[in-house]
Amino acid sequence: MNDRPAGRPGTSQDDPAEPDLSRPSIARVYDYVLGGKQHFEIDRRAAQGFIDALPDAPVIAKDNRNLLRRGVRYLVEEAGVRQILDIGSGLPTEGNVHELAHAIAPATRVVYVDNDPGVLAHGRALLAKDATTEVITADLRNPAAILADPTVTGLIDLSQPFALLLSGIVQHLADDEDPYGIVATLRDRLPVGSYMLLSHFLDDDEPRAAKLENGFLQGGLGTGRFRTWDEIRRFFDGLDMVEPGLVYANDWRPDAATPTDSPVHTLYAGGIGRRAG
Repeated sequence: MNDRPAGRPGTSQDDPAEPDLSRPSIARVYDYVLGGKQHFEIDRRAAQGFIDALPDAPVIAKDNRNLLRRGVRYLVEEAGVRQILDIGSGLPTEGNVHELAHAIAPATRVVYVDNDPGVLAHGRALLAKDATTEVITADLRNPAAILADPTVTGLIDLSQPFALLLSGIVQHLADDEDPYGIVATLRDRLPVGSYMLLSHFLDDDEPRAAKLENGFLQGGLGTGRFRTWDEIRRFFDGLDMVEPGLVYANDWRPDAATPTDSPVHTLYAGGIGRRAG
């Protein structure tokens, strides 16, 4: 391992690489559709590919963000989680996981993981004075490396209960990338009392799902797999589902801020599973 960068004590990452502008970034595309500013023309073009297929598509990202907000609140406030590993975290945006968690329990430890080096750069700036939160550059497709990363193991005790967040990321694994094996590697490391939040594009047997999937795959981004209820449920094998189970995103413990009129309500699902004793 190379020397740690002076600007971010305790992190296992080298200085972040320059962004690759030859291809769109999932993190930057989502930043764009969420109304952020950390994106480039190539990302906007990729987003337009699926927006052309379904103009309401950006609402899916907002519904997912709302689900994540409610899920983190449940995990920290009701389930008592004090360690969170957020894989596929994306670029910082309003209502970051550590901010949501710390508003309830300031000592909660959070590690963000993303394969976009821009996330590392922005994360360092955001977290410069936060000793409870770290960010690393790593790829979900190599889950063993994430679990062995010294920054992860230095901040999160993987032998004790923690929450694994897979919010809107597994849908970007193609079938031939072994998504079930990847999730199982992470899920099988959850100690008793741990939780996994997973949200995913949903194919609920309606034409818009196939149309939007094609917009993701052919429109420039190149990833975005819509899976059925049964296919998504498989990711939770061995876990007990927290009520109300795997449901449409906006049906998971809605609160006063949950949209009631989402035009893409049936295209996104999520849930939280618990490792029981």
